[in-house]
Amino acid sequence: MSDVSQGLRLYNTLTRTKEDFVPIDPVNVRMYVCGPTVYDFAHIGNARPVIVFDVLFRLLRHLYGETHVTYVRNITDVDDKINARALRDFGGEIASGTLSLNEAIRRVTEKTADQFHRDVAVLGCLEPTVEPRATEFVEPRADGKVDMITLIQSLIERGHAYVAAGEVLFDTASMPDYGQLSKRNLDEQQAGARVAVDAHKKNPGDFVLWKLSSPEEPGWNSPWGRGRPGWHIECSAMAAAFLGEVFDIHGGGLDLIFPHHENEIAQSRCAHGTDVMANIWMHNGFLQVEGQKMSKSLGNFYSINELLETETFGGRKWPGEVLRLAMLMTHYREPIDFSVRKLEEAENMLRKWKRAADLAPAAAGQVPVEIIDALSDDLATYAAFQVLTQLAGEAADGNDAAASLKASLLFLGFDVATAKVDEDHVAKAIAKRLAFIAAKNWAEADRIRDDLLAQGVQLKDGKDPATGERITTWEVKR
Repeated sequence: MSDVSQGLRLYNTLTRTKEDFVPIDPVNVRMYVCGPTVYDFAHIGNARPVIVFDVLFRLLRHLYGETHVTYVRNITDVDDKINARALRDFGGEIASGTLSLNEAIRRVTEKTADQFHRDVAVLGCLEPTVEPRATEFVEPRADGKVDMITLIQSLIERGHAYVAAGEVLFDTASMPDYGQLSKRNLDEQQAGARVAVDAHKKNPGDFVLWKLSSPEEPGWNSPWGRGRPGWHIECSAMAAAFLGEVFDIHGGGLDLIFPHHENEIAQSRCAHGTDVMANIWMHNGFLQVEGQKMSKSLGNFYSINELLETETFGGRKWPGEVLRLAMLMTHYREPIDFSVRKLEEAENMLRKWKRAADLAPAAAGQVPVEIIDALSDDLATYAAFQVLTQLAGEAADGNDAAASLKASLLFLGFDVATAKVDEDHVAKAIAKRLAFIAAKNWAEADRIRDDLLAQGVQLKDGKDPATGERITTWEVKR
């Protein structure tokens, strides 16, 4: 392995170029990533940014030190979908007065937030440094941290927001370079699915900072009446509260570029009078399932928990680390086709690595510089995985390659315990193979045998001495 190292380079959506990463403060590298809106269990598309930015978090900690990186990932727990879910699940209790709407909302969000935390832990993700909840940053705080109401007041005072028809709206025309991130300008803003046009707006692209709440909706007292914040202002407040007016990296999915991230930039820059909100903007690509857009109407909408705990995808449960590897096999900026075949490929690859890592001494070795260099090139995970495969091929009892492989798997968020065999999966595969043999479909029977062998499971055919029936036994091979 070479001793050559390189600096961190990241693709910046704001400039559409790959740039050298230069932190504002090397002893406090700061990253914000938009977290889940906890009205329902997180789906597999939500898992991609969590996994991608977990890898970046691990890399930053490696490069700058574990205590020198602040990673903020928020929880959105105020949202109209959450209100609707609370009314659906607890409508009877709310109507009878035994439960307030705010209490019902808390129950919904606590349940789904807890499930999200359990799911992403199984995916091998570290906890962020800070995980603020939107509801905790609506009103002015005793600790003086930035809050939404104060931020909106600042925008009004600076001439970037106005009150109309009971709402506070951001005036997009007040910001000459609005649209830099998405490369849209005000002249191109048209009425449509993403941009609502209301008579009280000065411009079609103006967006809500604060809206009034009806008696049946949750609300906070404000200078503009009892209401609740718009979606975009939430992240502007929470990012500034923990990372300051300008920070290093802001991440999220490609679908958030417009309008969410564009509007975050507008609010934050105009409220604070800064040239940027974050220096680097990173976005992961879209996810499809078996070549189709994921949607409930197509029946291909899967929560993380469903994939982990039920047999709804490919007829089996999937280990969290297999889901993690399948996500990382495609470069984070590229679209990904999430398929059973990709999961099987990831599972086979992971088994080979872990069998080789099992040859390592008790103490893991050092992460090779080639792994760090690959990840430092805009998170080139596939190049890093090629190094893992090379190490697996060189691994032997107690040697440096096995030790480096073990250290690398740990660094990338994979468990290094000996690969466990899913006995239920093996039993079902054997039953299918025996059915193919009975039907004289030798090609499919051989395919199942070969697939199991690639997973480290060797089949042995024989006859039951008592009945004379064909039986198949199996054993794990390194």
